[in-house]
Amino acid sequence: MTEKNKGFTIKDRRAFAEGNQEIEDKKEPSSEQVKDRAQKESAPEDKQEPEINLPEINFATFIISLNASALVHLGVIEDPASGKKVKSLAIGKQTIDILSMLDEKTSGNLTKEEESMLKSILYDLRITYVKQKG
Repeated sequence: MTEKNKGFTIKDRRAFAEGNQEIEDKKEPSSEQVKDRAQKESAPEDKQEPEINLPEINFATFIISLNASALVHLGVIEDPASGKKVKSLAIGKQTIDILSMLDEKTSGNLTKEEESMLKSILYDLRITYVKQKG
């Protein structure tokens, strides 16, 4: 190719290009440094949060949590945030559908107790949904 038909030239003009010595070598922080920084940023300066005893996270507590959410949206129990019963059947039905999907996708992979609990919760929620809708 001749000089005229060369096309275009790309030159990197960033500060670190072509031996520019002004930029310091920046290293990624280690995972320990990231954890320490996150703890310092999230820790309250003067206020001490009360310790909350939360249940163990497992399949049963997850299903129970979804059940409680569905019951709130179906207007059966009060919303813990507002203290009021608010009915949102569409969101309640969506939560029931999520539980149904979990039932299908986990078929054969649950203990007998987990499977029984899930099916019982689904049955109760479906009956409640039909009652609330009518």
